[in-house]
Amino acid sequence: MRNAQPAAIIETDVPARLDRLPWSRFHTMVVAALGITWILDGLEVTLAGAVSGALKESPVLRFTNTEVGLAGAAYIAGAVLGAVVFGWLTDRLGRKKLFTITLLVYLAAAAATAFSWNLWSFLIFRFLTGMGIGGEYTAINSTIQELIPARMRGWTDLVINGSFWVGAAIGAVGAIVLLDPAHIDPEHGWRLAFFIGAALGLVILLLRQFLPESPRWLISHGRPEEAAAIVAEIERRAGFTPPAGERLAMTRLRPRAATPLGEVARALFVVHRGRALVGLTLMVAQAFFYNAIFFTYALILTDFYNVPSASIGWFILPFAAGNFLGPLLLGRLFDTVGRRSMIAATYALSGVLLTGTGYLFWRDLLTAGQLTACWSVVFFFASAAASSAYLTVSETFPVEMRALAIALFYAVGTGAGGVAGPWIFGALIDTGSRASVFGGYLFGALLMLIAAFVAARFAVRAERQPLEAVARPLTAVD
Repeated sequence: MRNAQPAAIIETDVPARLDRLPWSRFHTMVVAALGITWILDGLEVTLAGAVSGALKESPVLRFTNTEVGLAGAAYIAGAVLGAVVFGWLTDRLGRKKLFTITLLVYLAAAAATAFSWNLWSFLIFRFLTGMGIGGEYTAINSTIQELIPARMRGWTDLVINGSFWVGAAIGAVGAIVLLDPAHIDPEHGWRLAFFIGAALGLVILLLRQFLPESPRWLISHGRPEEAAAIVAEIERRAGFTPPAGERLAMTRLRPRAATPLGEVARALFVVHRGRALVGLTLMVAQAFFYNAIFFTYALILTDFYNVPSASIGWFILPFAAGNFLGPLLLGRLFDTVGRRSMIAATYALSGVLLTGTGYLFWRDLLTAGQLTACWSVVFFFASAAASSAYLTVSETFPVEMRALAIALFYAVGTGAGGVAGPWIFGALIDTGSRASVFGGYLFGALLMLIAAFVAARFAVRAERQPLEAVARPLTAVD
């Protein structure tokens, strides 16, 4: 068998053909069918936050602020486990299989949440919903990276990640209607709210049936003919005719069915140790920043500003707008000005603006509307920063371990920043002290500033570069 190994080497121009494609309806379909994952997550997170008041007032559940924070932490903990398990499977079994399986897990758990009868059942269903979303992150991020042309990869990835806030807006509007006691009994309204995500997920499931397997994954697993056929079909659908005499860069690989975990560990902690430091720092900082603030935003409004729970959605809408516009308007700069400069700038601005907003909140100088306006400005930059963390960990590691790398950084970063954040802030809000909450904001700002420094020094300049140039495949041969 060893003597036969050299014959197993394949030489293909599939990656170069994918990168030189013009934008077409196929790429738009990829963005719509896969990017909608973040819409689902935004919907779930917003509903969980918007219905927190209803959960506290529910005659069945009667949650405390700490229990609301615990529910948010359960969702994130599920996402962490789901990312690791499904990330490993995504690299072994393929992108397409896993982004179908993870969506089915999400659908079942989101619908089950509506039937929760006590704290533990609610926590279990939220945990399982998080597992589905966590698995989606790994399968979807890796697929998007491998299908989008290099020159547009940064902007596309940021906008797709920023679409989380389209889901947040949908969740906010849904909460306004479903939690209005004039229309629906609040005890039924919060239950119906969780069916929105399940219904949306069914539509997504149909859309994804028309997407192909990642050609880059196929060639890394010894299926170059299938990969070439998929690229040819994409070219046909795009109306693209290769110019006569075109010569593209060739990729030479010795494919294999699976990558040993020991080799993955060596790539992460030896070969790409600096990249691992950058990815971990960015993920931890943005996870704490986002989850601590957003999961408890409704509690701030109800406890410190006496905003009725049925009105929370109105405050989330402008907040969501700022979050979506940030990646949309700043995303192009990540492909032109460059990754390192833009990642550092957005993280630093987020930290500074959070400090200022937290101070004004501590001194009680803001109304609920003014606080929302401040958050909209803060998260205009923070949303681009958080999206760039996912971009970084998904494009700077080899194709054979891309999904697992995304999963590991998401799991560690979110586990450290996302699970602790909602629980800590829920407890800080329970104290009723603005100073205590401000202390939490300062800690989040410090994490963002540290991440900005790390990015400025060590982030990879991956803009407009083929994935194979950014991170040499583990199975590449000279």
